[in-house]
Order: sequence, then C-alpha cells, then structure tokens
Amino acid sequence: MFEIFSIKNGITSVDGFYASGVNAGLKKQGLDVGFIYSDKLCDVEAIFTKNRFQAAPIKHFKKHNIQKTNFILANSKNANAMTGKMGIEDIEEILEFAKEKFPQIKNPIMSSTGVIGVFIPKEKIKNAIENFDLSKKESNNFAKSIMTTDTYEKEIAFEVVLKENKSFKIAGVAKGAGMINPAMATMLCFIVTDADIPKDDMRELLLKNVDKTFNAISVDGDRSTNDSVFLLSNKKSKVYNKEAFDFALNKIMHHLALEIVKDGEGAKKLVGFEISGAKNDDEAKIAAKALSNSLLVKTAIFGEDPNWGRIASTIGASGIECNENSLKISFEDVLVYNKGEILFTKEVEEKAHKIMKKDEFTIKCDLGIGTGYFKAYGCDLGYEYVKINAEYRT
Repeated sequence: MFEIFSIKNGITSVDGFYASGVNAGLKKQGLDVGFIYSDKLCDVEAIFTKNRFQAAPIKHFKKHNIQKTNFILANSKNANAMTGKMGIEDIEEILEFAKEKFPQIKNPIMSSTGVIGVFIPKEKIKNAIENFDLSKKESNNFAKSIMTTDTYEKEIAFEVVLKENKSFKIAGVAKGAGMINPAMATMLCFIVTDADIPKDDMRELLLKNVDKTFNAISVDGDRSTNDSVFLLSNKKSKVYNKEAFDFALNKIMHHLALEIVKDGEGAKKLVGFEISGAKNDDEAKIAAKALSNSLLVKTAIFGEDPNWGRIASTIGASGIECNENSLKISFEDVLVYNKGEILFTKEVEEKAHKIMKKDEFTIKCDLGIGTGYFKAYGCDLGYEYVKINAEYRT
C-alpha cells in the first residue's frame, strides 16, 4: 500500500534537484534558456519523436549514448533542427562551455524547442550560462524558459509515502501547445525523481506510460522534430516501490499531457475520444487517434456542432474493422446513433449541443465488434490557431 500527496515547487521539490531560467534574448521578452541540475549523478532514460528529421539535440544525445547525467540545458524559440552537422557541433561547443563554467557538470544534455531551420545563437546561449546559479530552486522559472506559444507553465509534483513512512518524490515539467500529434508532440517533458528505481524499470515504465498519455493527445495532427520525454533519477531517497512509482509516473504524464491539449494554440475545449468494442486495442487506438486528428471533427467541436456524421465518417475512413449496424455514438451519455438507428431528433440534438458547450467532455464510440479500447484526447481548432501559426516567426 502507498499514499500519494501533491507537493509544491515542481521539479525542485525533489531532493537534490535545482532549476531556473534566464533571459538570453531569444525571446523579445521573458525567460528563454533554463537548466535542471542534480547534485548527484542521475540515471537517465528518454523517448524521442518518431519524426525522421530529428533535431540536433536528439542526435547529440544518441551520438554520445548518454546513460548518466546531472545537467540539462534547455532553450525555447530555436529548435536547432534541420541544421545538419553544424547543429551538433554547436551543441558540443555550448556544452563544453558549460562544463568549463561549472566543473561539477557531468555528461550534459541539451534540449531545444522553437523555429526549425535556424542555427542556434551560440553566444546568446553562452551568455545565459554565464548567468546561471546552480543553487537556485526556481522550478517555475525553468517552466517559463521552455515555453513557446504556451500560455501558462505546466508543472506537477508528488510525494509518495510507502509503509513505515518511507517516501520518495517525483515531479514533472512540460511545454507544448502546437505541432501536437505524438509520437510524440512539439513538446518537451522533464521528469525527475529521487526514487531508487532500477535502470531497467525506468525504461519499461516510461515506455508503458507514454503510450496512453503523450502518445494519446493531438492538437493539430503535426509531429515535430524535437519531441522529448526525459526521466532522471538521482536515487537520493534510497526508497522504491515499482507499483507506486508506476502509479505516480502515470499521474504526472497524464496530467501534463492533458495540460498540453488544454493549452492547444487557440483551443477552448478538451475532448476525449473513447473507442470501445473494437477488434483489438490497436484498432481502437487507430480510430481514436483518427478522431483526435480530424480537422472536420475539430472544427465541429469549435462550432459546438454535434455533427455525428463526421465522427462516423472518420471511423470508417480509418481503415479499421467496423460496421454501421453495430456502431453506437454518444456525446457523453447522449446516444445519437444506435446500431443503424438514427436517434438524432431535435430534442437529442439540443442535449448533445449542451454537452459540446462544456469546456471538457467525451465523445464515445462503441464499435460492437470486440473488446479493444483506447481513449485519445484532442481539442477544437479555430481562428486563433491559424493566426498564431501564420505569424509564428514574426
């Protein structure tokens, strides 16, 4: 048995971790370069985007096969993607500078987000490093430093208490609002813990939980070059329980994933797309993701229009096994289509419309074929999304 409690101060609430952010001039105003530092060397695991054009920070991580680290340098406004060999060399130069400035740094990692196809401004990053204070516990400033089109910081932290009052802490911080279609999304996520978790469990549990969290969300159907989820453990608590850690890790990743969808560029609504009764879980996932990515479904959500025909059409176009005579479609508990029977009277439409006026709701589709299940998450797509992305570099 275990208990889990929310705690304050984000990633810096975890013993031995420090973080902050500074302004390097990458943004017109606000924090844009940050760090996470541990006073003890950490095991590290990471999952990256499946975009074939992975950014230089990911290539650098893989090139050095980093297994342990105590320092992550992160920046916004510049993705350092599609920058070739020079992009990696620029990271090498920047991180060597960081090690000269702070000799306690071991095997540093760099993580970037922002505009693709622009070389990283090395001197500005170096000037930022000059202003770092590794004793700072300013998790919120780090969260601000990695924001691009995000409208708010995304942080969460827990203390997990086991028997005999033994406990460990785990916390996460993320950014993401656009180019969201995992595997994974234009998102960065950093999870830190003092749990004494074995390296093999880190990989296993990270992979297990990413599928139903970050890989279950979509804002706009685009997949970025820089998507990364890092898990760092400095093991300082000397406490670990696999079941408890798995539970806490899932809560952190699920919370941060939904925060990204809620903060989708211009988004006003968080929508769950629940597929049940599919042939298998894989087919349920295909259908759920198709709904979360459909522009027609997203615009209907924006207009609060319970156009169930778009939902049916999207499922049918997804390529999975389905049959209109076994399909059920509901907006929350409002059934609009039942195994070939159209229930969409004016009264039912009005009830469904009221559901869609809510900030958060679920569209449920029972395929009536098997036991496959998956729930994806998406949002509406409106005028503000177009405006933000039309002016992204200006």
